[in-house]
Amino acid sequence: MRTPAAAIAWEFRQHHRWGVIALLATILILGAIKFVVRPHLNDATFPLLVPIPLAATFLYLLAVFTFGISGDLAARESMYPRRMLTLPVRAAALAGWPMLYGCVTMTLMWFALRTVGTFPSDVPKYWPALFASALLAWTQALTWMPYPVRGMRIVISIGLLVSIDVVVFTALQFKAREGTMLLLLAPFVPLAYVAATAAVRRARRGDVPDWGSVKRSEHAFAARPDFQSPARAQLWFEWRQFGRSLPLLVAIVLPVGLSLLFLFHQTPQIVIEIVVTSLLLPPFMAIFVAATAGKSSANASESYGMTPFIATRPVEDRALVVAKWKAALLSTLAAWVIVGIAVPVALMWSRAAEPIIDIARDVDSALGPARAIILGLLLLAALVVSTWKQLVQGLYIAMSGRDWAVKGIAFATLALLTLGFLALGWILDSRYRTAVVLTAIPWLMAALVALKLLLAMRVMHAGAARGLFTRRQLMFGAIAWDACVFAVYGVLTLILPAILARRYFLLLIAMLVVPFVRLAAAPLAVARNRHR
Repeated sequence: MRTPAAAIAWEFRQHHRWGVIALLATILILGAIKFVVRPHLNDATFPLLVPIPLAATFLYLLAVFTFGISGDLAARESMYPRRMLTLPVRAAALAGWPMLYGCVTMTLMWFALRTVGTFPSDVPKYWPALFASALLAWTQALTWMPYPVRGMRIVISIGLLVSIDVVVFTALQFKAREGTMLLLLAPFVPLAYVAATAAVRRARRGDVPDWGSVKRSEHAFAARPDFQSPARAQLWFEWRQFGRSLPLLVAIVLPVGLSLLFLFHQTPQIVIEIVVTSLLLPPFMAIFVAATAGKSSANASESYGMTPFIATRPVEDRALVVAKWKAALLSTLAAWVIVGIAVPVALMWSRAAEPIIDIARDVDSALGPARAIILGLLLLAALVVSTWKQLVQGLYIAMSGRDWAVKGIAFATLALLTLGFLALGWILDSRYRTAVVLTAIPWLMAALVALKLLLAMRVMHAGAARGLFTRRQLMFGAIAWDACVFAVYGVLTLILPAILARRYFLLLIAMLVVPFVRLAAAPLAVARNRHR
């Protein structure tokens, strides 16, 4: 490469070309829907298709141009890739070109999505692009900065990003003009560049601040030499390495998504979608955190697999997986505490709670107070369990040591999620298509249940052959799975009367929702990867 710009551009193109192709394909699909299919769609349906690709695009670009935020966010060291710090270029180029590429891409994506989408007339045209660029630039600077104390990156990042949001929202409350907003946001990007350059210089020198007594007290607090068992030591290790990633990512990304409430608080449909998207954020982010949980180190540049440090520990294969399951449970609970606090506060602050209250009243009048409360608790429990499920059900892939499988699953999930929302809008727009799909759903679910049971028998046989499961453990696992299925089935039959859903349909839902195959496959993947 003759220039630093070309070298860094090649870096992004080499590792993320398929992701960019997927984003361009999404934009083309939205454009086709707007200009070709839009005349046949309901006016209330099409605007709901835009915020999902918009949020997915922002999250993906945030991960790309910060060189991945899936590592240890609480670490003191810079998260800038070490191999790039050795390039024979200036620190200003190492910081400036990724930031320039990120800001330009953010701007182009905003205008592309705005062109192919439909937004209310009161949504600004230009300053949201600068707002997204400023958030990306400061996220880069704060991610690449080394810190003297573990966890300081998280506190400073959340505080600064929320401060930028507050400045913007305050201006929105006073109905500032677009020119005023552009002038207000313009200084944030160059200031972020200065901070990022200083961060890269310090990271390049290996300069990690040391506050002496603070560092000693941190080590004294963090060091836990006395554990009752190797399994508890492994749980502590997993939490330190990856357990905090999901709640921290939710704490950083969620305020950005909830900020849209201040723009769309007068559009009930979009308010409802923003709230639904916020509730789906932990399970969605768990898809990407689950991939990093399969690594043996918090270093994001390392490949997936089993390092000698983990492979030689005095812990059984099952105990390694169980420790990850427990750390995932703690991570899930922490993330949902953040969501449970942030969403109500944002709704009240933005004065956008009325559509959500109307939905609650309609459900209460249709089902009655008791069933409405049970339904709300069930939905909340389903979201929490789904988050934990996303964290642990992909371990059988992440811990197999196959990089291509991990990246392929994450990419395929993002693509299917976007296409799924588009297909859902197309199906719901026609009564005939809706009727056809509703008729075919039970048969499709029955086929999936049959496939799941066949795979379960295959995994159980392979695990027993390797000595991972005893006959008693297999019997206990099968009984526990049956108990969970009938518990979910009982709750569904209590909430939904027979006139709304057939009993066999609810049983199929319960059998598909309760995980088994991928959980049982995780110890098998560890054993194969550990002893190969």
